[in-house]
Amino acid sequence: MTTLFPRLAFVDLETTGANATVDRITEIGVVLMDENGVREWSRLIQPQARIPAFIEKLTGITNAMVADAPLFETVAEELHALLQGYLFIAHNARFDYGFLKNEFKRSGLTFQPSVLCSVKLSRALFPQYQHHNLDSLIERFGLTVKARHRALGDAQLIHQFWQQIHLSQDATLITDTVQKLIARSSLPSNIDRRLIDELPESPGVYLFYGENDLPLYIGKSINIKQRVLSHFSADHSHGKEMSLSQQLRRFDWIETAGELGALLLEAKLIKAMQPIHNRRLRRNNGLCAWQLQQQTEHLRPVLVWADDLDFGVQDNLHGLYRNQRDAQKVLRSIADQNQLCLSALGLEKPIKGRPCFARQLAKCKGACIGEEAPLNHAARLIIAMNKLKLASWPYPGIVGIKEGGDVHLIDHWCYLGTAKNAAEVDDLLLSSQPVFDRDTYMILSKALKKPRQLVHVDRQPAYR
Repeated sequence: MTTLFPRLAFVDLETTGANATVDRITEIGVVLMDENGVREWSRLIQPQARIPAFIEKLTGITNAMVADAPLFETVAEELHALLQGYLFIAHNARFDYGFLKNEFKRSGLTFQPSVLCSVKLSRALFPQYQHHNLDSLIERFGLTVKARHRALGDAQLIHQFWQQIHLSQDATLITDTVQKLIARSSLPSNIDRRLIDELPESPGVYLFYGENDLPLYIGKSINIKQRVLSHFSADHSHGKEMSLSQQLRRFDWIETAGELGALLLEAKLIKAMQPIHNRRLRRNNGLCAWQLQQQTEHLRPVLVWADDLDFGVQDNLHGLYRNQRDAQKVLRSIADQNQLCLSALGLEKPIKGRPCFARQLAKCKGACIGEEAPLNHAARLIIAMNKLKLASWPYPGIVGIKEGGDVHLIDHWCYLGTAKNAAEVDDLLLSSQPVFDRDTYMILSKALKKPRQLVHVDRQPAYR
């Protein structure tokens, strides 16, 4: 035990297979450790499905042994009460926790303990070793094996491992490591623990609000609950997290079908709501890019602005910048790396017959004084700028990117919204106006490099 976690439950399950939503539990073993000492609990479970022969051979649990065993729902309330308030510890904990959570859900019970994986704990405390499965721990620590591949026997091994690490490792190190692994949250005083329990462990966006419903922060994750809790677990070590926790009054969330939907929705909501703790994705009205244009004898990068051009349909844009200073800083760096002429680039006012500053430092091939032909300089400029060239929209019009049951509508890199059916598609086509956004472009250009199920969409609504 630790002072931070005085009640521990070492848990192991045997099952009919590895899929927590399809396969079922055949045996449960629990070793409880608390202020009253150590006690054990175990049950065979009727899985309502056949145990495959290879699992019978591995565990020794046969179909005949579980034929008259109780159903999970029969022991659900007893087990739920037994584990209440205990830190749930299992080897490959995602497996055991996933099975129990699904079984409790079928029985109408919510199961959301703090969970610690003893595999991850072993890796964190003993990084010098390559293997951390139970057989490796048995050999490494000389654990006593009573019934390998039986639920209670393996739960006993996890308990023994816990005892062994406290003999060889500093207690503070163990406590700190456990705390990091389970992201134990220190909840802000204004947040109800019951609301935390309602958080989904699925992809989506979460929204933090302060006094008077002031938007504080918007984030995204493939596991909303885990990410929200991570904010609170870090609030004592990071100034930003501490400030956020102190200001937080309530939070909300929106589930999405997957990671892409969460990324797109996060970028959209941040720009619409302007939370005070979000900086990276906040709207910047000065979006600009370099466009190569022929001016007199030289090909020159000219700064163009999203307010003046529809960036979504341009095919000659290089880089996306939030302001002129950032754009010029990048261009000067490119000039320096490629010995390009500052005068020819328009970064320095040309004076006839006089070399540019870069030429004086031997970092220009002389386009400013006629020692490099404009055509040669233009060719080198194109090659250098191609590394920053924005991808052209590869489709003839609007496409829908399928993700689960959702369709994300995209028009020339502009996110129109997400629909779940044809009627919602029509509503978006009628109401949405394409707005080019740097962050959305970055999300989509990366996402579309992966295989995606696409639907080509007619601009005209189907039902109106």
